[in-house]
Amino acid sequence: MSGLQRLEQRLEQMISGAFAKAFRSAVQPVEISAALQRECDNNAQILSRDRRLVPNDFHVELAQTDLDRLSPYDTALAEEMRTQLTAYADQQSYTFPGPVAIAFEAAEDLTTGRFRIRSRAQAKVTSQATHTQVGRARAILEVNGTRHPLQPPGLVVGRGTEADVRINDPGVSRRHAEFSVAGAPAGAGLSISVTDLGSTNGLLVDGHRTTSTQLHDGSQVRIGNTTMTVRVLEEG
Repeated sequence: MSGLQRLEQRLEQMISGAFAKAFRSAVQPVEISAALQRECDNNAQILSRDRRLVPNDFHVELAQTDLDRLSPYDTALAEEMRTQLTAYADQQSYTFPGPVAIAFEAAEDLTTGRFRIRSRAQAKVTSQATHTQVGRARAILEVNGTRHPLQPPGLVVGRGTEADVRINDPGVSRRHAEFSVAGAPAGAGLSISVTDLGSTNGLLVDGHRTTSTQLHDGSQVRIGNTTMTVRVLEEG
């Protein structure tokens, strides 16, 4: 029995066949699961002879009619699909850069029975900053849905454990870049800059390659496959 067949059986057992009846003439869960696997196959990036990086953030776009049918089961369905996709990735020696996320969304241009998938590799991001430090910060660095305080003297971002903000992105060096922060810790009084620390792949600031430059509110710094955004907050 294939993995997709096992998925279909688990779904039917879990919801007593209600899901299968609801989707008899619409998008089938097994079709979505197969498409998620193809999305990994089509976007695999070679890391080494035995490892390939694949997307881990998936948005399944459906017609509103299909989304309405799916909504009572979307949480259970997403969990089963995550389990199935993780097992498939293990078989194929695929590596996810962070937790697998699957979300279902409506798309106005799709008709009943049709769907598409958007995906991206979104690296896991960690740091030692506390919620209190983030809450008190007058400037922050946003990275893949996480927030990190930018306060004097600054912080180092990279893939290694010695970095202040650690990004699990194979395109990021162990110590990739340093954000320097100077001035009074209050709003616009801060001076923020970024400097490349001799990384392998360099950095882009607002689309331009550089080794060191000043930053402002909204500046976007890209390292590897990850984009970071500087936010200078108003004084509280």
